[in-house]
Amino acid sequence: MFIDSSFENCNLSNVNLGNTKFRDVRFSNCKIMGLDFSKCNNFILTIGFEDSLISYSVFCNMNLENTDFINCRVYNCDFVNNNLKNANFEDSDLKDSIFKNTDLSHASFKNAISYNIDPTDNFLKSTKFSVPEVISLLNVYDIELV
Repeated sequence: MFIDSSFENCNLSNVNLGNTKFRDVRFSNCKIMGLDFSKCNNFILTIGFEDSLISYSVFCNMNLENTDFINCRVYNCDFVNNNLKNANFEDSDLKDSIFKNTDLSHASFKNAISYNIDPTDNFLKSTKFSVPEVISLLNVYDIELV
């Protein structure tokens, strides 16, 4: 169990998170590769990430409301069946990450890049995006922009 903890400049690759409890835990300047956060104990789970590399990690079937992913490289991660209300992905690169059946209402993607979010398969309400990257929301439609 980790309560009111910070991980700074850590390499947390391939760590087994089975039933781990995180409450008010921040990850800063960390390398997080191959972690399955869905195996954590969800009771009062509160985590946040800043200036970190998060790759090949799983965040499925989780309540991640108000979670920060600020200025992170979030590569090849799965966000499926999640509550990401009020989540903050500002200034992050979300290359090859999957968002499916996820509540992204009031989430912020300001200055985020490389996201591929299908608006027909996720809930978007008052979600914040920046131009020109917001145009990627049209990828699901077979249209041409001229």
